[in-house]
Amino acid sequence: MIYSLNMIWNPSEGFNLGPITLRLYSLMFVIAFGLGWFLTKKIFDREGESTEKLDKLFIYTVLATLVGARLGHVFFYDWDYYKDHLFEIISPVRFSPKFEIVGFSGLASHGAAISIIIVMYYYSKNIVHKPMLWILDRITIPVSIGGVFVRIGNFFNSEIVGHETTASLGVRFIRDKFTPNQARQLTGLTDHNQAYNAIETNPQFAEALAYVTPKHPAQLYEAFGYIFVFIILYYMYWKTDARKHLGLLFGVFLVLLWTVRFIVEFVKDSQGGFEDVLGVFSTGQWLSIPFIIIGIYFWATAKNRRYE
Repeated sequence: MIYSLNMIWNPSEGFNLGPITLRLYSLMFVIAFGLGWFLTKKIFDREGESTEKLDKLFIYTVLATLVGARLGHVFFYDWDYYKDHLFEIISPVRFSPKFEIVGFSGLASHGAAISIIIVMYYYSKNIVHKPMLWILDRITIPVSIGGVFVRIGNFFNSEIVGHETTASLGVRFIRDKFTPNQARQLTGLTDHNQAYNAIETNPQFAEALAYVTPKHPAQLYEAFGYIFVFIILYYMYWKTDARKHLGLLFGVFLVLLWTVRFIVEFVKDSQGGFEDVLGVFSTGQWLSIPFIIIGIYFWATAKNRRYE
């Protein structure tokens, strides 16, 4: 007999801290950056680099990640909307058709990757005074483990979900099926969190709950893949001489991480973008291919760039 887990997923948005709520998604970002700082500190200690340089690297990476991810979403996935709402690219509020606080819901990892590479060029030339590939090799370790927590954050947010599935590990994402407004209208409750909880637990709304079909937890698939990317890179840096070949760790990182992303995209719901124009692959897959090709090049040629 096959048992289906198909758990119902309706997590709390976060921890209530009085006037503010610490969202679980935000907490995952804090953990990702904090762990990244710790791992990079160990690397910089080994390389004899100062904490001052590390702190600057941390600040640049945080800013590059957030700005690049935001712009990546705008230009790669939702330009049809934002081209007519340019102010909303940088604004957390919307004035039309009514005033509402919408935050910054769109973040794209491809944009973050491009932004980080650009910023690392400046950092390598003006702060650490080493080849650009030297710093790119070393930040692959914290970036890969950071990706794990970001995808777990997506899971808490019930976003970037997969296709519907009959597999036993399918998850019923209530907050993906119903928007906050739909949940309020359906239950008659004014608070969307209470509305979601009512759909989950109140027999009165059992029919609505039945419409929440299991989907692939694509976020967790991706996070699981990134764990292996991190383990491989961590081992290569600490147990081999890979760090002495400029571009080797960076190349392996690009190939492995974006291959994971490419594969998981097969079970993801569409995130929009230009896939309808190009066809065959999703937008995320098309954007991953150049990174994989570049990674293969750096991986294959790293033996010619030894750096002591």
